Amino acid sequence: AMDLAYVCEWEKRPKSNHCPSVPLVCAWSCRNLIAFTTDLKNEEEKDLTHMVHIIDTEHPWDVYSVNSGHAEVITCLEWDQSGSRLLSADADGRIKCWSMTDHLANSWENTVGSMVEGDPVVALSWLHNGVKLALHVEKSGASNFGEKFSRVKFSPSLTLFGGKPMEGWIAVTISGLVTVSLLKPNGQVLTSTESLCRLRCRVALADVAFTGGGNIVVATSDGSSTSPVQFYKVCVSVVNEKCKIDTEILPSLFMRCTTDPARKDKYPAITHLKFLARDMSEQVLLCASNQNSSIVECWSLRKEGLPVNNIFQQISPVVGDKQPMILKWRILSATNDLDRVSAVALPKLPISLTNTDLKVANDTKFFPGLGLALAFHDGSVHIVHRLSLQMMAVFYGSSSQRPVDEQAIKRQRTAGPLVHFKAMQLSWTSLALAGIDSHGKLSMLRISPSMGHVLDMNMSLRHLLFLLEYCMVTGYDWWDILLHVQPNMVQNLVEKLHEEYMRQNAALQQVLSTRIVAMKASLCKLSSSTIARVCDYHAKLFLIAISCTLKSLLRPHVLNTPDKSPGDRLTEICSKITDIDIDKVMINLKTEEFVLEMNTLQSLQQLIQWVGDFVLYLLASLPNQGSPVRPGHSFLRDGASLGMFRELMVVIRIWGLLKPSCLPVYTATSDTQDSMSLLFRLLTKLWLCCREENHITEPDDTLIDECCLLPSQLLIPNIDWLPINDGIISKLQNKQLVRLQFGKAPGLVGHTVSSQFDAFVRAPGQPKIDHLRRLHLGAYPTEECKSCTRCGCVTMLKSPNKVTAVKQWEQRWIKNCLCGGLWRRMPLSYS
Repeated sequence: AMDLAYVCEWEKRPKSNHCPSVPLVCAWSCRNLIAFTTDLKNEEEKDLTHMVHIIDTEHPWDVYSVNSGHAEVITCLEWDQSGSRLLSADADGRIKCWSMTDHLANSWENTVGSMVEGDPVVALSWLHNGVKLALHVEKSGASNFGEKFSRVKFSPSLTLFGGKPMEGWIAVTISGLVTVSLLKPNGQVLTSTESLCRLRCRVALADVAFTGGGNIVVATSDGSSTSPVQFYKVCVSVVNEKCKIDTEILPSLFMRCTTDPARKDKYPAITHLKFLARDMSEQVLLCASNQNSSIVECWSLRKEGLPVNNIFQQISPVVGDKQPMILKWRILSATNDLDRVSAVALPKLPISLTNTDLKVANDTKFFPGLGLALAFHDGSVHIVHRLSLQMMAVFYGSSSQRPVDEQAIKRQRTAGPLVHFKAMQLSWTSLALAGIDSHGKLSMLRISPSMGHVLDMNMSLRHLLFLLEYCMVTGYDWWDILLHVQPNMVQNLVEKLHEEYMRQNAALQQVLSTRIVAMKASLCKLSSSTIARVCDYHAKLFLIAISCTLKSLLRPHVLNTPDKSPGDRLTEICSKITDIDIDKVMINLKTEEFVLEMNTLQSLQQLIQWVGDFVLYLLASLPNQGSPVRPGHSFLRDGASLGMFRELMVVIRIWGLLKPSCLPVYTATSDTQDSMSLLFRLLTKLWLCCREENHITEPDDTLIDECCLLPSQLLIPNIDWLPINDGIISKLQNKQLVRLQFGKAPGLVGHTVSSQFDAFVRAPGQPKIDHLRRLHLGAYPTEECKSCTRCGCVTMLKSPNKVTAVKQWEQRWIKNCLCGGLWRRMPLSYS
């Protein structure tokens, strides 16, 4: 059910080394970035530096370590809902907000913060932005995404004018204060601090959750299991440009284990207090422990009718909804005695579950998002059902022993301290678990989509497909799903994903059009039989982007034009007029709408050249379509993409009349040959064969013969396919544990899939290329570059252009690569 994918540890240095901080904290973002803390110990000066480390799960060795500047130990880390900002809080009451610099995943800076001086922070959360998408596991077979994933009505914690959610954070301190900081649009921070209740008392543990009505619920405990767990409602508002906090006491609870006479004093301390989810304030998980063992309880807040005495019933009978109601905590489930719990990780998937859903939940208990993880001092990890606490899966660490080996356990107890997770987090799809152990080492665990139970292949695939669709709809990164994709699943998953996508309405398809192509590319990278299609999918993403950008530059000649933009009219006319002569198609367009400045046209030449080169490459490869699959093969049957190329060639032809130097450059054997007309004629013939998806015909012999002659008429260009990605995902398919070291790139060679890529990769020493600007950087680039964490696409960090049209093109990729992956800064010496 669970196995180790990789471990990453610190290099042992004689003078300074990383030791786990106490308490150790980690956080996992929806972009699959993991943040965790260690203390850097300097042996000479005998001082501690509190470090924050941020890694991308695909390149765990490429760690970004920053001196947090916190004077005391860091107690909390929290990602925001977009996964691009991080909060850190310490034992001195200081809270810092970290943001990406230049949108780089390995470059962070502290921008703003707040302070409750000398009061350690015990709980921290971003305010809720009002976005909640519920998953309906029981409807995973439905055809409509709207049925599988529904938008839940959920109010933001605080709204600006017009209903826009206000950003900020809330923290609870050890002395019972609640502090709220609001980020104003102008960059200022409004901070207010209030006591949770009149009688302030010590808060050892706390957690924060949100209600659908826009309120905040805070749970607190003083650490003793004999004391009540208190709950408070917190309302935040802005009055006269000041932040106002109102608090109200809610019903409290006593742990069941303390009311049982047999266990009254067995578990003296509450060690973990967590709401089951940030937006589920009605369900809470509690763990009480002694030196050797723990017990876990799950509680739920319910509305219950207040019994009315018969005397009052006779005077005024209670009818229907008029019965008085009270809120009361009821225990849902509890475990038996367990080994001592060292860390808890809760699922982030918003699966709709209520107290009455326990039966449904048990019926679908093979779904990973229904489980929460408990780590124990013996090194093992258990996944238990989030409501019933029944065991779903188990992992035995290197130091933990399976229960059958009692002699080994006895020997173990005398062998010294055990290695166990001190902090851990589940990924956003619950298919992976990251744990930081007592030596500061990061372990990445794979959690089976079937939770270790024997499900047929179709059921496992359905779970993976359902979660891929969820990532497609939400925009979350899907790296943790790829951990489970074996080469033999790739073809099936890509086909099923396409089928599900085609069932959606046209508007949703348009929204998700690039995300599904990026998803297919990342899946195809995992199988040697589909590796060439990765190049095709990335070329398709590039084509869509160029088409959108070039069409957006066209402006209607007269302002009061009908609904359709020049770009839409171009598409309509090119699809109606099937003439193979480019000039006859061009005549039907209003050429005045295509007039651009000369500088703009010249600056677009590299993108125009790519279109020309790719069309020539495709047509020249048509006669070889029966040979082993090679890049570009899928385009030969893709009517939509060929139609896009045809439209772009018409636009380029018109622009060539204005400025001939912006045209693509071809090396032809004849000076009199009109290369654009020739390629357009052949491209139109090929497009006519597959313009209708349901009636694709084979190209006739004359077209193939003409394409055979192309290499003798024009020099066929080498297409620069994307560089091979140096990530870890394709190295993990054989289920062998990979050992890594922070700060040291692994020398993983001889992988079967990467050897398939050799035909498409530039050899070392050959000129490098900026994949987005289509500029040559030379064999040893002197410009600083950034690369995509997912597809490996490389581009320059700083723009060399001043022209508005090119800046518009570059702005498309400032936050993300064309595949949706994050950027990371590359060293100048990259190979």
